[in-house]
Amino acid sequence: MQNMPKIGMSSYCLVEHLYQKDMDILEVMQWAKDNGAEHIELVPFGFSLIDDEELCRRVKEKSQELSLPLSNYAILADVLKWDGQERQAEIQRLKSHVDVAAKLGIPLMRHDISSFRRPLESNTPANFEKEFFMMVEAATQVADYAAQYGITTTVENHGFFVNGSDRVIRLVEAVNRPNFKMCLDTGNLLCVDEQPETSIKKCMPYVGMVHMKDFYIRKKEQLPGIGGLFKCDAGSWFETLGGRMLRGSIFGQGDIDVLSVIRDIKSSGYDGFISLEFEGMEESRQASLISLNTIKNIFALA
Repeated sequence: MQNMPKIGMSSYCLVEHLYQKDMDILEVMQWAKDNGAEHIELVPFGFSLIDDEELCRRVKEKSQELSLPLSNYAILADVLKWDGQERQAEIQRLKSHVDVAAKLGIPLMRHDISSFRRPLESNTPANFEKEFFMMVEAATQVADYAAQYGITTTVENHGFFVNGSDRVIRLVEAVNRPNFKMCLDTGNLLCVDEQPETSIKKCMPYVGMVHMKDFYIRKKEQLPGIGGLFKCDAGSWFETLGGRMLRGSIFGQGDIDVLSVIRDIKSSGYDGFISLEFEGMEESRQASLISLNTIKNIFALA
């Protein structure tokens, strides 16, 4: 019988509470456990673990106390810097975060390659080819550094440049390390107008971590004067490369065929970590609970 994936959540689901300081990361972990999460992914927004030995100790102890594994450590990064010294400085910063993941006993670390807010006009196939060597160089160095700790590093289909299944798969193949894989975000493919329902299957052989996300999808003319390219931080509408509008939804209530997505994940035999990543406008605790339950129920039925 196939092992089931471990279904949990990202701390990012409750980021509004972390920013507002009405919950700290330990309380988010407690909430996750109390509401059925089988693991938690740490995304250091609203808190920081770098150079904070005391918080690292408390998070690790809380994880053990709750029997709530720390699955993944996800951080922002931008290694696409033409100045070699600047690029190496960013790679060194990433290595310092690998040290944090190792200290906490986290087996996975997701890092970006490109800035989420990279200017849209620079997002061309030609620029991707020109800058590809920097992507490979940085991801290889970080993966090789992480290997000493038994950590797998991943790159997510995130933003608008290092996104799309073919681009991310190409990077994973070029790095060619057993501990470098794809962090598959089931919603983010839509940012570059790629349908998740048709691409999940080809991504799965490269996947080391899954983010579960759902979006509402609308035509731009339905929402005159709303949104913009980088307006997704608070769950508001934002524009895809092709001009459609997206907004994060409670999982299963948006416009992605989530049943098809989960069936493809399940049929691949994937039994690793799956993190809910809710980023909608609804109250985040209620929305996260509904989303977690929906993911579990669909996996049981798919």
